[in-house]
Amino acid sequence: MSHLRLAYGKLSPEAYNGLIQTSMALSKSSLGHLVELVYLRISQINGCAFCLDMHSTALRKAGYSQHKMDILSGWRMAEAFDARERAALDWAEAVTHISYCGTSDELFATLKEHFNDTEIADLTFAISLMNAFNRMAISMRQ
Repeated sequence: MSHLRLAYGKLSPEAYNGLIQTSMALSKSSLGHLVELVYLRISQINGCAFCLDMHSTALRKAGYSQHKMDILSGWRMAEAFDARERAALDWAEAVTHISYCGTSDELFATLKEHFNDTEIADLTFAISLMNAFNRMAISMRQ
């Protein structure tokens, strides 16, 4: 296990607290467990062990299916995920990989079938936030 390179949260407390405040706001959104599910999937993609542990623990505590967490990385091939979860996961992957796959109008239309505008905004903030946290944790060896 690596040692933390810099205590970035203590060195840049205002910036770090802004991320924490965003996280707290998103925990109150109407998205429910989908926020943690998206956090877990993004952390799988980015390879953030710290975040994988944190979000799988949170999902388990909330009573989310262990089976679904076990097969999350293969969600496209699994029937266990409902249409709303699939839309959220698809959007999470597209936004996470935005530099090479973008977010198509077709993908956004599918998202609109399952989420209202506020939920889409919250979901996109959640995806962006988790990517920021992953990048900080991985680059600073948390």
